Amino acid sequence: MRLSDELRCLEHGLRLTSDAGGEQITGMTSALVCDAGCRVPVVGGIPRFVTSDNYAASFGRQWKRFRRTQLDSFTGLPISRERLARCLGGSLECVKDKTVLEIGCGAGRFTEVLLDAGARVFASDLSVAVEANYDNCQGAPKYFICQADLRRLPVRPGTFDIVLCLGVIQHTPSPEETIAELCSYVRPGGLLVIDHYRYDAEDMTSTRQSLRRFLLRRPPRVSLAGVRLIVALLWPVHRLMWWLRRHPAMATVRQKWLAISPVLDYHDYYGALGPRLLYAWAALDTHDALTDRYKHKRTPEEIRDHLARLGMGCVHASYGGNGVEARARKPMTAQ
Repeated sequence: MRLSDELRCLEHGLRLTSDAGGEQITGMTSALVCDAGCRVPVVGGIPRFVTSDNYAASFGRQWKRFRRTQLDSFTGLPISRERLARCLGGSLECVKDKTVLEIGCGAGRFTEVLLDAGARVFASDLSVAVEANYDNCQGAPKYFICQADLRRLPVRPGTFDIVLCLGVIQHTPSPEETIAELCSYVRPGGLLVIDHYRYDAEDMTSTRQSLRRFLLRRPPRVSLAGVRLIVALLWPVHRLMWWLRRHPAMATVRQKWLAISPVLDYHDYYGALGPRLLYAWAALDTHDALTDRYKHKRTPEEIRDHLARLGMGCVHASYGGNGVEARARKPMTAQ
C-alpha cells in the first residue's frame, strides 16, 4: 500500500515515511516516522493513529463479524452503489480521478464502489473496522487506509476533492463539531457529502430503547452475542409474517409485529437479497441500532443552516435513505 500524499504526522504536520524505507507499507514496515521523531505503529499493514478502546468499539466488532455482508460485490445487488450515487447528486462520474477522503469507512461498502469508479481513496475509521476494509480492498492501486479519529485526522487540511461521510455523523459526540471538521478537509471548490439520522418516533420503540440501555452497559463482545441471539430467536416470526402478509388479516398483524420487534426487517425494501442475506442484514443493522454510544437526529433545515454558517455553498439537504442526505461545496475564495 502506497502512502498517501496528504498524509501527515499529527504532532508536527510533517510527511510520514515507512521505517522500512520508501513510500510503501510493506511486510517489513512496523511504523511510520517523520523527520521530527514521530512514530506511528503499523499493525496488520494499517497505520494506527488511535487505540481501539473508544466509543466506536462496538462498530469495529460489528464490521469485522459482518465483513462482507453489505458489499455489492458480495450481494450481487447495487444497493451501496445506488445510495452513494444518489448522495453525490445522481452519478458516480464526479469521483473519477478525484481524491476522496472517506471518513468512517467501515467494512468498505462504499470504498469498493469509489475505487471501481476510478477515485483515489483515503479511507479512515475510528475502530478496528479498518481491518475488514483492508481485507476487502487491499491491492487496489489508488487505496490508502488508516485508523484515526475524524476530529484529528493525520492529513493536510483543505486538500481533498471530495470528503464523504455516510452513516457516521449521528454516532459522534457532537454532529455540529464533526461537520465543521469535515468541512476543513475539503479543498476550495471541493465537495462535501454527508448524511444523518432524521427525527423519527418509530425507529426507537420502547422495546428498542430498553434493550439499547441494557446493551450499552455490556462489553462489545457480549452486546454482539446478545443481539445475535435476539435475532436468531425472533427471525422465524419475521419470516412467518412475511409469508402470510398477503392474507387480509395478517397484513395488519405484521405491521403491529414490526412495530414491537427490536429486529430490523428489510423484506419490504431489499427482498432481492434472499433469506440468508436478509437475516445477516437484520443481525447487522439491529446491532448497529442498539449498541451505538451516540444517536443524534437532525432535520434537513438544521443540516442546511449549519453548513451555511460554516461558509459552504451550493448547499442541498433533503430526506433520503435512512435520514437526511446533504452535500455542499466549499467556495473557491473566502467570503
